[in-house]
Amino acid sequence: MSRTTRADSRAGLGATIGEDAVRIVEVGPRDGLQNERVFVSTATKINFVAALAESGLRDIEVSSFVHPQAVPQLRDAEDVFNGISRLPGVRYSALVPNMHGLERALACELDEIAVFTGSTDSFVGKNIRMTVAESLERFAPVLPAALAAGLTVRGYVSTAFGCPYEGEVSPEQGIRVAEALLAMGCREISIGDTIGVATPGAVLRWLDAAEGRLPFDRLAMHFHDTRGVALANVMTAISRGLRVFDSCAGGLGGCPYAPGASGNLATEDLVYALHGSGMQTGVDLDKIVRASRMIAVELDHGLPGRYFQAARVNAALELIKPH
Repeated sequence: MSRTTRADSRAGLGATIGEDAVRIVEVGPRDGLQNERVFVSTATKINFVAALAESGLRDIEVSSFVHPQAVPQLRDAEDVFNGISRLPGVRYSALVPNMHGLERALACELDEIAVFTGSTDSFVGKNIRMTVAESLERFAPVLPAALAAGLTVRGYVSTAFGCPYEGEVSPEQGIRVAEALLAMGCREISIGDTIGVATPGAVLRWLDAAEGRLPFDRLAMHFHDTRGVALANVMTAISRGLRVFDSCAGGLGGCPYAPGASGNLATEDLVYALHGSGMQTGVDLDKIVRASRMIAVELDHGLPGRYFQAARVNAALELIKPH
C-alpha cells in the first residue's frame, strides 16, 4: 500500500468521541488468541476479523509480528493481513516488538502498530526478557520509523494495578511509563489490568494520580475479568471521562506470562452494559455474537463471556420451543 493510500484509508479515524459515545478497541484476534493451545486456522482468523469489522467495530488488533516461537498461534500474521478485506473507516493494527517486527509489518497493509511494555521489571522481564527502561530503549527507533512510514502508534502499559511477581503496583509506576510512551509519539496509551485485580476504588486512585499528568482523551483502559469486576471498572473510568476501552469477543484471552489471568472483558458484555446505560458504541451486538461463534467452534474450551453464554442458551431454547 502506498503511503498516500495508507493515510487516506485512515481518514476520520481520529474523530472526537462524543460525551455519550464509547470507542471499543477489539483485541480478540491478537490478545484473545495468543495464548490458545489449539491453532486457529488462518482462514478462520481472516473471517473473524471480517465479522468483527462488519459488526461496527472500528479498531481491530489483527495479529502480532513477534517471533513465531514466542507466540506460535500468531505465526501466520502476514497471511492474515494479506487475506483480510478492509472496510473503510476501520483501523487495522498489529503488535510490533522491535525493528524486525516493524519491517514485517511494513510489508503488510495496516494502519497502526502497537508497542508493549509494563509497569514492573519482573513482568516485562518474563515477557520480553528486559527491564521496563530497556523496553523503552528498544522502542526508540521503532516509533519514528513507523511514524515516518505513515502509521500511528499505540502503547500498552501492562500490570498497572498489580503484578503476578511483585504484587500491588503503585499508580506512579505506570504513569511514568505512559508519560514516556506519549513523549515518544504514541497517539494513545492503553492502561492494562493484566491479572484482573483492579477494583473501582483502585481505578479512581489511578486516575486521581494521573490527572494533570496524562491527557485522559488519549488513554484507554484494558481490563481482565478475572474477579468479575471489569464492567464496574469500566463504568468507574467512564465517570471520570474516559471513553476508550479494550475488549475481546467472547471473553477470549489470558496472558501467557501472567499466571492466573483469565480472559479479557468480553466485547458482548461491554456493549450490552454500555447500551443499557445509554452510551453509544456503533456496534451490533448480535453480529459480535456471530463472530465469537466463529472462533468458538475451533477451540478446545467454551468462551467465558456472559452475554455469549446467555445467547447460546437462548438459541438452544428457541430450537426446542414448540412451534
